[in-house]
Amino acid sequence: MDKNKLAVEKMKDGNIEEAAKLLNEAIEENPKDAVAYTNFGNLLSAVQEKEKALIFFNKAIELDADLAAAYYGKGNVLYNEDKFLEAIDVYQEALAKGLHEGDVYYMLGMSFYQQGDLPRSLPSLQRATELNVTDIDAKFQYGLVLAQLEQIDEAINVFEEVIQLDETHADSYFNLGVAFTYKNELETALTMFNKALEIQPDHTLSANGKKQVEKLLQGE
Repeated sequence: MDKNKLAVEKMKDGNIEEAAKLLNEAIEENPKDAVAYTNFGNLLSAVQEKEKALIFFNKAIELDADLAAAYYGKGNVLYNEDKFLEAIDVYQEALAKGLHEGDVYYMLGMSFYQQGDLPRSLPSLQRATELNVTDIDAKFQYGLVLAQLEQIDEAINVFEEVIQLDETHADSYFNLGVAFTYKNELETALTMFNKALEIQPDHTLSANGKKQVEKLLQGE
């Protein structure tokens, strides 16, 4: 196993110091090893050395302008720095360079979401769920965007899919409660709020939703 691959294994095991040592050696042995710079960028990002991580990602891109993983790593640093517009550009570059993975589409969708650009967030999140059908975070965020765009029936289907993957997902039950309230299916909405509170008794939004629906039911 070469030092890059071994370093990645060490990072997965949480052995950051040993990974850094291996990557240092890889760069010393081959100063034009763009993959080693990318891996070092990922390592630095993981330990919150964001500015240093950017230096390594930029160096990797300088050495190999087609290394999609370097753009993705750089995008993650920018996203975590709340530089969403810059992150969008870099994630799109990663896609253009061939990194068509669910995580890239998810982060691109979340970048648009953070910018309040829901129509452009939606297709990226949808693609993320298609590429990784068990990604609960991507599916839930996709459901949220559908709901916020008032595509209620589609959102309900997605939140129900989340619950199939994780039956203790209180936030999905809450959002189902909101969706069924919107559709004026109040008994079903109440059931969903109660389910969220059963899972998470301190779910304040569900408690408020339950109170509002109970008032509406009493008024009928």
